[in-house]
Amino acid sequence: MAKAPAKAAPEHGDAAPAGKSKKKLIIIIAAAVLLLAGVGGGAAIFLSKKHSANKEKEQKVEPAKAAAFLPLEPFTVNLQSEGGDKYLQVTMTLEVEGEEQANLIKANMPQVRSRLLLLLSSKEASEIISVEGKEKLVQEIIEKVSQPFAAKAEPQKIGAVYFTSFVIQ
Repeated sequence: MAKAPAKAAPEHGDAAPAGKSKKKLIIIIAAAVLLLAGVGGGAAIFLSKKHSANKEKEQKVEPAKAAAFLPLEPFTVNLQSEGGDKYLQVTMTLEVEGEEQANLIKANMPQVRSRLLLLLSSKEASEIISVEGKEKLVQEIIEKVSQPFAAKAEPQKIGAVYFTSFVIQ
C-alpha cells in the first residue's frame, strides 16, 4: 500500500507544474492578441485620418463655381424660305460659369449678337420647328458663343441655353 500513495503524489506534482505553464501560455497569448489589436486599431485610425485628409485636399482643389444666368435681348430674323417670308422671334438666356464669364460676354455683346444673328438667319423653319431641331440649335448656339473673342484667347464656358420665347411665323 505504500506504493499506491507514492504514485498518487507524483501525479499531483505533475499537475501543478502543468497548470502554471498553461496559465503563462494563456497570459502570453492574451498579451499578443491585445498587442495585435492595438497595432491594428492604430493603423486603422492612422489610415482613416490620412484618407480623410486626402479627400479634403481633393475637395479644396476644385471649388464649385456658381452658375450665372445672362438673359439676351430678343432676336428677330428672317428665315430661309422658298415658299414665302418666314421669320423667327426668339428670346434666350445663357447659363455661364460664374460672373466673370457673364461680364466677358456682356463686354463682347456685339460679337455675340452678330454670331447668333448669322446662325439664326441661316436656318429654315422646318429645321427648327421640332424639339430635335431646337436641341440641335441649342448646341450650335453654345458652339458659336463659346468661340474666343480674340485670337489665342480662352473659349467662353457656356453651360446651357434656355429659350424663354420661341415664335416662328
